[in-house]
Amino acid sequence: MDFFNPKKTLGQHFLKDSKIADKIVNSLNRNKKDLIIEIGPGRGILTQKLVEKYSNLYLIEIDKDLLPHLKSKFPKLEKKIFNIDFLKFTFDDFFKKKNISIIGNFPYNISSQIIFKIIDNNDHIDCLVGMFQKEVAKRICEKPGSKTYGIISVLTQLYFDVKYLFTVSPEVFTPKPKVFSGVIYLKKKKKILINCNKKLLHKIIKTSFQQRRKTLRNSLKSFKIPKSITEDSIFDLRPEKISGEDFIALTELIENGKATCE
Repeated sequence: MDFFNPKKTLGQHFLKDSKIADKIVNSLNRNKKDLIIEIGPGRGILTQKLVEKYSNLYLIEIDKDLLPHLKSKFPKLEKKIFNIDFLKFTFDDFFKKKNISIIGNFPYNISSQIIFKIIDNNDHIDCLVGMFQKEVAKRICEKPGSKTYGIISVLTQLYFDVKYLFTVSPEVFTPKPKVFSGVIYLKKKKKILINCNKKLLHKIIKTSFQQRRKTLRNSLKSFKIPKSITEDSIFDLRPEKISGEDFIALTELIENGKATCE
């Protein structure tokens, strides 16, 4: 089976350029026996490159119509293909190993959700090479002070070192998307120094950016922070000016001030 009708509901755009596939796979740069998971292999253009380099490769493909093709083309992977939605995938159910590498050409319509899934499972994941909509890829890598710096930028960079690798033209896909793509590299930080309540930290970050044009003093009013705490100069800032480390310090300040959230 050489041709597939891409499904709009799954956001499928199949990569067809072998040189781009080489560039993506070579960016992973792992050891031959490392555990690699490809998400959304589609027709298998990345998979073909991966099986030539890695002996411990698994595939996660939500589209059951692609399974016969993948199993036929990669018979050695037949028992290593999971027909499941990655967003519902539970790492502990399948893998006890922690240093997992993720690679994939990710659907634009769930790209942010995929990143948040990676963040939530950072204890399992060592690195990621992924292709996203360029706008999302750039946002993930943005630094404080940028207008596009936001929730996904802060949360990703709390746990991973991030790097924007290269841009990919719509011309190398079938069908052609209406936007450019961007390939990024995430590497888990050697030391993740989060000395506060992570759940509270994430909530503060998300709440802050829901009203990004307001200062923290106003955007975090729902936390019922004591006035003595909000006199700190950090509350004069807008969230787009604050680094992940500053958000950790802010969370510790709020936590020690015994604020309550409605």
